[in-house]
Amino acid sequence: MKRILITGAGSYIGESVKTYLSQWPEEYSVTMKDTIGWNPEKDDFKDTDVVFNAAGIAHIKETKENRHLYYEINRDLAVSIARNAKAAGVGHYVLLSTMSVYGKTVGKIAKDAPVNPINSYGKSKAEADEEIAKLSDDAFKFACLRPPMVYGKGCKGNYQSLRKFALKSPLFPKYPNRRSMIYIGNLCEFVKEVIDQEKAGVFFPQNAEYVNTSKMVYLIAENNGKRIRLTKAFNGLIKTVPMNVVKKVFGSLIYEQVDRVSKFGFEESIELTEK
Repeated sequence: MKRILITGAGSYIGESVKTYLSQWPEEYSVTMKDTIGWNPEKDDFKDTDVVFNAAGIAHIKETKENRHLYYEINRDLAVSIARNAKAAGVGHYVLLSTMSVYGKTVGKIAKDAPVNPINSYGKSKAEADEEIAKLSDDAFKFACLRPPMVYGKGCKGNYQSLRKFALKSPLFPKYPNRRSMIYIGNLCEFVKEVIDQEKAGVFFPQNAEYVNTSKMVYLIAENNGKRIRLTKAFNGLIKTVPMNVVKKVFGSLIYEQVDRVSKFGFEESIELTEK
């Protein structure tokens, strides 16, 4: 049996992984750890085989007042957890990082691409990844997961913005973009595989196929009994408007097609998210 400690009690991904692994109680013993106000110590990790660190600051607007929190939680806490876990004899550390370490809003990211974060969220994650990688050796395997946009029932972030639009608007642009995304069920399956196979390295967990934003909005509406018409009327404007919000919605941002997970297909994943 794998004894797993998930740090980040209450986190969407951490709680989802715990629920997913609970399907196999004879194979995994999972404990959640609340990290608010926590100063990790070696004894906190006794009787632990794997640490999955899902604790972090995300989905909040960065300001001068809260900027320090990114580094205290996404970097300093993550590194402290790793150091104490290694000292306690934990053999596998799985860290939830982010696509944001590459600093791109459009384009394609190869597996060997250098990191180039542009905000405190991405910088704090990238610095944690780098420091923890220095601790890795044959006895302390480090898996760094850098998923793209994660969506699923109860998720936060960009999916909810698209969902609101899908449920309220009769029209949406039919634009031919491609995005790497991952459904929460596929991410949980990937974490399971990483733990089972004791994988180490940097990973790009993503759905088996790239996602088209227009198709996603259409499926969200359809699964809620709403009619929405996709139109190419706005495509010329979308191509020329330099606004970041437009790029974020309609720009193409993809990973190299590695670390793909096909347990849940795209249409099935939207149905499960919306039911």
